[in-house]
Amino acid sequence: MKKKQFAEIRRHLGKTQNQMAQILGVSAKAIQSFEQGWRNVPVHVERQVLLILALKNHASKKDKPCWLTRHCLVETRQDCPAWQFDAGHLCWFINGTICEGSPQGTWKEKMKICRECEVYRSILPLGG
Repeated sequence: MKKKQFAEIRRHLGKTQNQMAQILGVSAKAIQSFEQGWRNVPVHVERQVLLILALKNHASKKDKPCWLTRHCLVETRQDCPAWQFDAGHLCWFINGTICEGSPQGTWKEKMKICRECEVYRSILPLGG
């Protein structure tokens, strides 16, 4: 996650740097460092920020689940954690989802695919 994205999301959520620090369990100095680009946003913080953003944005939407949007085969759905947990709007957050024919690996690898996906983009327009 880039510094500009992090700051945009924080502002979109209507949170101060101190409030964001409390929510994420980090120091206010860390938030400032992320937004200034002095420190990279750690994966665990990025995931939490994106989850909070998705939850806020999803509360006002009733999107189709990912498996319908992406026209996944029934056989593929049954092996996918997003389908198993009925979390079609959180597929990008769950490790091991089956996208592009195989389970996704690391967060970094997964997010390369997710950031191009219409499901992710519809729920997380600021998170891309």
